[in-house]
Order: sequence, then C-alpha cells, then structure tokens
Amino acid sequence: MLQPSSILSVPGRLVDAAWLAGHIGATDLVVLDATVPYGPHGPDGRLGLARWREAHIPGSRHADLQGSLSDPASAFSFTFPPTEKLVPALRELGVHDGAAVVVYDDFLNMWATRLWWMLRAIGFTNVAVLDGGWKAWVRAGGPIASGAAHAVPPARPLSVRSRASFVGLDAVQAHVAGQRQSEALVCALPREYFTGVETIGGRGGHIPGSISIPAASLLDAEGRFLPKDELRARLSRLDDASSITLYCGGGISATVVAFALGLIGREDVAVYDGSLEEWNADSSRPLAVEG
Repeated sequence: MLQPSSILSVPGRLVDAAWLAGHIGATDLVVLDATVPYGPHGPDGRLGLARWREAHIPGSRHADLQGSLSDPASAFSFTFPPTEKLVPALRELGVHDGAAVVVYDDFLNMWATRLWWMLRAIGFTNVAVLDGGWKAWVRAGGPIASGAAHAVPPARPLSVRSRASFVGLDAVQAHVAGQRQSEALVCALPREYFTGVETIGGRGGHIPGSISIPAASLLDAEGRFLPKDELRARLSRLDDASSITLYCGGGISATVVAFALGLIGREDVAVYDGSLEEWNADSSRPLAVEG
C-alpha cells in the first residue's frame, strides 16, 4: 500500500486494478462507485447504496447518479444538474481541486463513464475510470470492504470551468432538419433498440439520420475497453465527421462511446443528455426503423 502523498495524478482516462491497488491510501485519492443497479422497473438508484455497503473498494464512496447527482427539477432520469447543485454534491463525496478521482461501476463501465463525463463538463480533469470496474477489481484479487463510508474531510474548493460536453433537444432537432449534415449523430444503444425491436417510452426506432455504434461493442468480454487500434477500427465510420453527438436511452451508455472516442483522440464530442427518454416523450418527433 502506498504511503500517503500530497500529490497524485491519474495516468490517463483509464486505470487498471493494479494501479488503483497500488495507490489506495494516497492522500486526496477519491474513489467513487457510481453503480445504479437494475430493479424490476429499470435502473434504481435506491439499491446502489445498499449494494455498495455490502461490498466495495476500500475507501470508496457511493455516488448517487440518480439522486444527488441529477437534476430534481427535470422530468427525465439522470439529467445533468445545474452546477449550484452538482458542485456541493461532489464536494460532499470528497471531490475537490486537489483530488485525484477514480470512478468504477459494476455494469459495462457506463455509470462510471457517465460520472467521468459529468466531471469533464465542469472542467475537472484529474479523473479516471477503473477499466473493467468492480469485476476487474475482484478478478485481480483486490481487497474488499463493507459497511459505512469513512467520514469525508471538510468540504474543500471545487472550481468550475464549464465545457460543451452536453447538448439539448434543439441541437438534435437541427441535425434531423438537415442543418448539421457534416456532423455525426450516433445511437449507443444495442441494435435491438436502433431497429425498433425494443422500445423506450413505448416507441421503437432511432432518431433519423443517426448511425448505430452500440456501447457494448467497444468493450471486451470482461468489460474492459478494447485496445486503441480496435477502437479506431470500430469507430472509423466517424473519421470524416466534423463533430459527433451521441445519444442512448437516457444519456448514460452514450458516455461509453464518448469516452472511447477520447481514448483515440476525438474530443469534438457531445452527449444529448435527454436522449430517447426526452425525444420519445413527444410522439410528433420522428423515428426511423431501417437499418
């Protein structure tokens, strides 16, 4: 175990279990479990804290993406909150300007990349995702803790340097209207949703003009991101796009694709936060099922 140090930087967007195990106990290392377990009716943030208390990476804290880290005023799940709500919630988790943050989850990295993307949106860059998440930690024989979290130190400053990580409905409507033909619109959901076999909000299909790149197609069988050369091959359809907008069901799995694009150097990427949950709320908005 590393001796406490006053300076720690993550080595990149991804860290593996060995790196994290070697830095547990470092001063200002903040480890966050962002998992939102699935209940009978879909993602249920209320189950997350209970699952975390049963077993978690030592020193980690549970990050409530469906509660304190979402916008209570929104009609849609997981909406990115205003900074006046987000910043205090992050500070309560121990995130501050001098912290190094590692985020993990127990499902396809998508909850971890969602929180990573939210931190990116406020300009926080010293943050990484644990590649393969909780399962990778367990496979590597990492220590496991249970019970309540340790007390969080008094809240320290967390600066905001906003960047364009999210877009809203207007941007996507402009794309559908043909006003952004040089840009790419990408659906990160499984193909069954893209083709209309599965539905969201009672409607099946994809936003017209979008292409299908399922988030899971960018991960290996153990839930880790593919090597960069394989990612480049699977994302090559986007090489000629002037910029990229991603969507899914609720702005979660889209962040996996956004994260993967960053791994191969594409930064001109945004996530449609409302995604199909918002798009499908109005039946007059068109959907396509071809492809």
